[in-house]
Amino acid sequence: MCTASNYITNDHYFGRNFDYEISYNERVTITPRNYKFKFRKIDDIDSHYAIIGIAAGIDSYPLYYDACNEKGLSIAGLNFPDNAVYREYEDGKINLTPFEFIPYLLGKAANLSEAEELLNDINLVNINFSDELPLSPLHWMISDNSGAIVVEPLNDGLKIYHNPIGVLTNNPPFDKQLFYLNNYISLSNKTPQNTFGGNIKLFDYSRGMGAIGLPGDLSSASRFAKVAFTRANSYSEFDETSSVSQFFHILGSVEQQKGCTFIDEPNLYEYTIYTSCYNTNKGILYYKTYNNSQITSVDLNKENLNSNKLINYLLINEEQFNSIN
Repeated sequence: MCTASNYITNDHYFGRNFDYEISYNERVTITPRNYKFKFRKIDDIDSHYAIIGIAAGIDSYPLYYDACNEKGLSIAGLNFPDNAVYREYEDGKINLTPFEFIPYLLGKAANLSEAEELLNDINLVNINFSDELPLSPLHWMISDNSGAIVVEPLNDGLKIYHNPIGVLTNNPPFDKQLFYLNNYISLSNKTPQNTFGGNIKLFDYSRGMGAIGLPGDLSSASRFAKVAFTRANSYSEFDETSSVSQFFHILGSVEQQKGCTFIDEPNLYEYTIYTSCYNTNKGILYYKTYNNSQITSVDLNKENLNSNKLINYLLINEEQFNSIN
């Protein structure tokens, strides 16, 4: 399961925790403008916007988990089990497989408004990448400077939701997650007042008591509430260092430690494999991994964006210690 968020200071930041029990040799993949995107049911695209993101390291095709294009539009795909419904081919539609969704939108749309226009004609078809790699059930958060939307392929069609809180996790569907935030309407970052009733004398014995009731477990519904509260109350300076640091702290509030979510024997646990943070205005990807808490950056604009070949950087997955004596 996973958590995505955006954050705006002087620039727009976007990223996610990728939580899973197995790594697929994730890597930073830059798709230059002239890399030929091949699609299963529509014409190939020879030229498009350049893209930077984190992809599975299992094929020459960029299987992006999350990414940003050179214009500042960003997308993350998150697990959506038991709810995602992919369909059969439909005449008159842009028939995309789910693994083509991020490359297609980021290759063609310069902003959120253009992405929404394209979504009106998209049909997500049920075609596996390969026999060894079946489709994952997904929904997506799409974000830029102007806001964010959530796209969900449900039984009654492709749903697009305005996302006023800038957060997405997994189940239940997004509209229900938003409704459940009503359960936390009384939470605050301020010291609470005594409204208990009955003239009972109560006092605040600790800082942070305004957030009592905020969930701390690792379920998707609880992570949604926790990161929504953290993001809504986050404060940082507006410079790059402060903004990036704060973004990692926001997603750090719901990171998963190995051992806390048991999956299967022997010793298989879900954990936060990596956390990404994009400055979408500058085209810079920052990331940390479970075994490397140092922030690493890759700058899209320092590459040859007119190339026709993918550019890959393996994630640095060993802890980097700063020894000062």
